[in-house]
Amino acid sequence: MGRSQAIGGGRDPRFGPEADDAGCPILHVDMDAFFAAVEVRRRPELRGRPVVVGGVGPRGVVSSASYEARRYGVRSAMPAGRARALCPHAVFLPPDFTEYSAASDAVMRIFRDVTPLVEPLSLDEAFLDVSGAQRLLGRPAAIARDIRARVAEEQRLTCSVGVAPSKFVAKLGSTRAKPDGMIVVPAGQVLDFLHPLPVGALWGVGERAAETLHRLGLMTVGDLAAAPPRMLRGALGEASAAHLHELSWGRDPRRVVPEQAEKSIGAEMTYDTDVTDPATIRRSLLALADKVGVRLRAGGHVGRTVTIKIRVTDFRTVNRSRTMQTGTDVAREIFETSWALFEALRPAEAIRLVGVRVDGLAPAAGASRQLSLGEPDRGWREAEAATDAAAARFGRSIVVPASLLGQTDLRRTENHPHSTVVPLSDPPPPS
Repeated sequence: MGRSQAIGGGRDPRFGPEADDAGCPILHVDMDAFFAAVEVRRRPELRGRPVVVGGVGPRGVVSSASYEARRYGVRSAMPAGRARALCPHAVFLPPDFTEYSAASDAVMRIFRDVTPLVEPLSLDEAFLDVSGAQRLLGRPAAIARDIRARVAEEQRLTCSVGVAPSKFVAKLGSTRAKPDGMIVVPAGQVLDFLHPLPVGALWGVGERAAETLHRLGLMTVGDLAAAPPRMLRGALGEASAAHLHELSWGRDPRRVVPEQAEKSIGAEMTYDTDVTDPATIRRSLLALADKVGVRLRAGGHVGRTVTIKIRVTDFRTVNRSRTMQTGTDVAREIFETSWALFEALRPAEAIRLVGVRVDGLAPAAGASRQLSLGEPDRGWREAEAATDAAAARFGRSIVVPASLLGQTDLRRTENHPHSTVVPLSDPPPPS
């Protein structure tokens, strides 16, 4: 959607928790400063202090910032250097996605106690359709209040909720309710809520689109709603103009979809300084392949296509893929394919980012796997499954290959909701 900063905060009594919620079965629940809040929950001495998750290395970015840090202008996706300049006395912590995933699972269970129609958007937010829950649990606003109370009591975290007739408006409502608030947008007052908002609040309006609309004199959602369709088509194109026109009038027919199959699973890392050493890149691909393997096995998936992503020092990005005969969830196979792809590519420039992704996912149950000539019928997959079991009991760092000992930077990855599990043995060194 549009930039959340464009929506702003503020409480309007017309859209308070006691507003008319008839015809408002859609809830958007958004956890408040989720990663930072989880860190404060397990470190109570940090309460009231500015806390920033992420941004540990010189090229890191902010994953989450407490509201105390946000008062200094620190925001998600901000470069680490900028965040430190704005708030030098903040506590900077590396992300712990294992902890965040566990907290997310607990919160999502609360949502699913209310309704099976839960559509997670990420670890910290979800849409709920409570149409069928009202007979047992009451009106939508009452359900939203109960959810907020349970999250606070059981998880010691806060969330903000938007209650509205549609997903789009509910999402805007939760953003405007932050932090730790609730907004109800009555069905008959959707346009009163929408039209004063800046155009940047609309889904699909990024910085460039907002600049284009501003040049046309369209500053608010109401301005866009009143604009001649021909003018919008000329500025934005047919599809975008039609999409934004519908949203500006509060029309969003999308339903809450409880399950969406993953199409790919991947992980990537950005180096603190550009890298030319093949051995370092090899260790990185090992760590990333393990992350992907762990997620595949945890989700019950296998995948056939392995892709590596390489970003060089001038920000050019190259992808290379190979499709295997059968699907795999074995990190060793993913690593070997990734390394072969890199060996074939071998860019001359220094590398700032590497990534590994597996596509073509299918359920692991029922997927057949053909052994290579001379390959034992028991081996890497069993070893990695044993590692998974040990990690579940003792923690993810219990089994680490020698090549990754002390390489904590190789286990700090981006855009990935799980921490690293590494295989029981090292790959051979590069020739």
